[in-house]
Amino acid sequence: MSTTDNEPLITLRGVTKYYRRKSEKVEVLDGIDLAVPRGDFLALMAPSGKGKSTLLNLIGGIDRPNAGAIVIGGRTINTLRDRALADWRSRTIGFVFQLYHLMPALSAKQNVELPLLLMKLTAREREKRAMAALAVTDMEDRARFKPAELSGGQQQRVALARAIVTDPAILLCDEPTGDLDRKTGDEILRLLQVLNAEHGKTILMVTHDPRAAARARRTLFLTNHALTEEPEA
Repeated sequence: MSTTDNEPLITLRGVTKYYRRKSEKVEVLDGIDLAVPRGDFLALMAPSGKGKSTLLNLIGGIDRPNAGAIVIGGRTINTLRDRALADWRSRTIGFVFQLYHLMPALSAKQNVELPLLLMKLTAREREKRAMAALAVTDMEDRARFKPAELSGGQQQRVALARAIVTDPAILLCDEPTGDLDRKTGDEILRLLQVLNAEHGKTILMVTHDPRAAARARRTLFLTNHALTEEPEA
């Protein structure tokens, strides 16, 4: 990445996203501006259906805006061609979802290795990286277990290990504790704080839970298709 120390790692300028339903235009985001410095842990709050996940998908290069610019690490990603965008995404972004999206037939280690299959690594190198990521998330001793043999919290730890195995600069977390009980959710949030504070990951987390948002360094609210520092009245 080519950002300087003073330049935000993530910058959105006038980002707009809408969808078409026959003749109807459904506006999701309208002229979003956002600056996220390297090393930030930002919570994005709003009720369901207000565009939080859409915003993460735009920043992660899964979707493209109808207007505006998304600049990450000095690159305007929304102008990249599909192949270049996929390559950038695999090296730069780690995704964490509410529902863990683990492959049920694979072990924890094999699930974590999946992103590495896109890289030119030997089987031994893939295993070494996967085990290191599992160690960071305290799941090294469950490496051979399949998802059905793990609790929900353990599955989310495996999903976190998979997200960090390529050493991405940015973690995008979409309701990462939404399917977990409070105690287990708190454990995942503490782990995210460790990844931010000790491993230097820049984290954007969407949530509707104020207690989850309180674990972040700062919180923004998605209100009326725009970002604000105050919740909707």
